[in-house]
Amino acid sequence: MAKLYFRYGAMNSGKSTALLQAAYNYEERGQQVLLAKPEVDSKGQAAIVSRLGVSRLVDFTIGPEEDVLAAFMARRERVIRDTGRDVACLLLDEVQFLDEQQIDDLLRIAIDEDVPVLAYGIRTDFQTVAFPGSRRLLEIAHSLEELKTICRCGRKAIFNARTVDGEFVFDGDQVAIDATSTQQGDVTYESLCGACYLEESGGVLNRGWKPKIDFSYRAGPDSDFS
Repeated sequence: MAKLYFRYGAMNSGKSTALLQAAYNYEERGQQVLLAKPEVDSKGQAAIVSRLGVSRLVDFTIGPEEDVLAAFMARRERVIRDTGRDVACLLLDEVQFLDEQQIDDLLRIAIDEDVPVLAYGIRTDFQTVAFPGSRRLLEIAHSLEELKTICRCGRKAIFNARTVDGEFVFDGDQVAIDATSTQQGDVTYESLCGACYLEESGGVLNRGWKPKIDFSYRAGPDSDFS
């Protein structure tokens, strides 16, 4: 049975480069692969772009709420028709932007269709909150692999801090693509370790956090906790 792999890391940890290298390794051995990414990732338009300057067009992009299994099967049939060979692997970049049902489709591709799925992305947003797609992958992927990079201080980077016009910001929409301009300014990201992130954020990890437990509850006189 094929497996679903989640290879994650902070920004600049070489995820796109690793994906393109994996695709090259398959093809060097005469095997067919499919590359995909969420269409919300406008960087590089319909291409996967490595920060080392290597790029490659994807075979398909995935729209919001699109049936990933159906999209994969359509492209798979085309590959078989054109080459006479089945797809050996599905590789996806920026997988954090997929929703939970789309991640479940990736598991079905691996298990039901027996095609390995290599999914690359980041775990958390600029407020240290898990993306829904990444959270689901952490729950169901067969294999988890961290791709490492370093912070400006030399420690291992684990968080992705957002800057707008060079200034760190800790409020805003969860998704703002790197190297794009918003009404507030130009968006970029910096990979930071926990200590440097807390230094920049003033000690706050998640400004949008709200407790799930109702701490206003008080035990009554007949309660076991009184």
